[in-house]
Amino acid sequence: MANTIHPTAIVDDGAQIGDNTRVWHWTHICSGARIGDNCSLGQNVFVSNDVIIGNNVKIQNNVSVYDAVRLEDDVFCGPSMVFTNVYNPRSAITRKNEYRKTIVKRGATLGANCTIVCGITIGEYAFVGAGGVVNRDVPNFALMTGVPAKQRGWMCVCGVQLKGQGNVTCQCGASYMINETTCEQR
Repeated sequence: MANTIHPTAIVDDGAQIGDNTRVWHWTHICSGARIGDNCSLGQNVFVSNDVIIGNNVKIQNNVSVYDAVRLEDDVFCGPSMVFTNVYNPRSAITRKNEYRKTIVKRGATLGANCTIVCGITIGEYAFVGAGGVVNRDVPNFALMTGVPAKQRGWMCVCGVQLKGQGNVTCQCGASYMINETTCEQR
């Protein structure tokens, strides 16, 4: 299937873009980027060279995906959310050799205006609320909010907050085993 690339977008030679991916206004994709099938990159998105984006990823307007970021399949990046790649940046000091890898696992949601500090892993189907600042690894299915982000509960694959502990069934019918530290889909 064909891609849709808006005429104002810049896609550098060598960038790999999968089938049926849509690239919107004023987006820039660098030559080393690898983007999967069925993705949507909104207006004013920047994708750096050392970036891998899986299939069915949605990146909303005004998001920069910097070097050393990996987005697995079905990740959602809300409007104006932020990735970093250097932990302690200074304008006068080059730290490109200190980039820290950030991994966002399958199905995770990163809410509008949240910040993901580099060097961490966001677990599968985790949900970072709008404006949260995540500075440590996030477990699978965890709901994270606040500054700094703290875990406030667990989320279903369908995006609904789960209630209770032990055997829990979401309104969508998905079943989970939840205790104080983990949530596992059954």
